[in-house]
Amino acid sequence: MAADPASLEARIKLVDEHVQAEVERDLDKIMETWGEAPDFDDVPWDEQFTGRDGIRHHYEELLTAFPDLDIEVHDRHVTDRFVILEVTVSGTHLGDWRGLPAMGRRMESRVCALYSFDEKGMLGLERTYYDKAKILEQLGIFADPRTTTGKVMAAITPPFAVVRKLGERFFQRLKNR
Repeated sequence: MAADPASLEARIKLVDEHVQAEVERDLDKIMETWGEAPDFDDVPWDEQFTGRDGIRHHYEELLTAFPDLDIEVHDRHVTDRFVILEVTVSGTHLGDWRGLPAMGRRMESRVCALYSFDEKGMLGLERTYYDKAKILEQLGIFADPRTTTGKVMAAITPPFAVVRKLGERFFQRLKNR
């Protein structure tokens, strides 16, 4: 069933408010855009945040890690089911994020975000797609194998991975004795 124009406009407005609240780093305003039983799906990290508490935790970490977070909207697509944004997200990594201590480096990433809505017209789901490797490269954690540094890392990393795995087996056998 097709959504009526008024519902589509309300959804667009809600997503715009949500994105603006993220840029303003206003956690309370962000949470006001979510429904009662929402989900956040971060596809590159294969992480799902369920419920209002899970989503609040996600944003607390993100906004602390990137206190100058900015989002530039490039394009918006609207379907009967989703509002889809193509954006650039940027910020300086100044706090712990996904187990990574603050690196003090700037990242910028193109992101595609899909938003769906609950029966009350509030956000029910946000699903994001982006290049995780590109972000980690900008933060100094990963090197593109096409670069000189990346070629060196590609050459030396496998031996260390093999040695680490052999060490794990050795210590596991000692532990099982």
